[in-house]
Amino acid sequence: FLEETVKNVVSKWVSRGKIEVGVSFEPSAVENVVISVNNSVLESFVAAAKEIENKYGLKNDISVMSLLRMPEVAQSQKNELNEDELTQKVAELTELAVKSFNEMRLHEGTRLKDDILQKCFLLEKFVTAVEARSPVTVLAYRQRLTAKLKEVLENTAIDESRILTEAAIFADKVSVDEETVRIRSHIAALREMLKDGGIIGRKLDFLAQEFAREANTIGSKGNDIEMGRIVVELKTEIEKIREQVQNIE
Repeated sequence: FLEETVKNVVSKWVSRGKIEVGVSFEPSAVENVVISVNNSVLESFVAAAKEIENKYGLKNDISVMSLLRMPEVAQSQKNELNEDELTQKVAELTELAVKSFNEMRLHEGTRLKDDILQKCFLLEKFVTAVEARSPVTVLAYRQRLTAKLKEVLENTAIDESRILTEAAIFADKVSVDEETVRIRSHIAALREMLKDGGIIGRKLDFLAQEFAREANTIGSKGNDIEMGRIVVELKTEIEKIREQVQNIE
């Protein structure tokens, strides 16, 4: 009967994640049992003792404890559990427990925030490296293309305009400007969310997925070993952020 009350208290203070709550109840043995005396039975035993005393001249050594040991004189009865009172008490204790839990989470959240912000600087570093490498990739492609044409055509004059056209097509194909701009935009949004606070875990999770999508696109466009290495580093930091935001409400 306490389950719904506990759920309501916890959901008031926690909105994300899985929480297990244990409630232990141990009623006091003294408070939970009432001893009552069956007066009619007791009087019958007392009367019988007096009758024996008078009739046979025996000493009446009857005592309270001996009477309480007589059948049906003392009766024990357990108190009925007051569910309303217990529910109120459990609600109060659960709220105290959840508040303490949240204080711990707030302390941990501060460390997570600092860690994610540090990873944002690393993301920017790798995005800058991607942006710097992209033109080099296009130049290297042009040089390879020129060398290949010279090898194939040998002494024949090479059409420079055709090389420029091919290089331009390649540059457009491998351009990552849109992706890097979006990643920088996502980084700014992430920092703003962490600054504002509140319930942002799911938003951060979604944002981390967007980071991964852009990084994958960059990786699919690049056919350069160095670019590939940078993208691997970029993805590694993004995955670390994705793991961290799972712990954030």
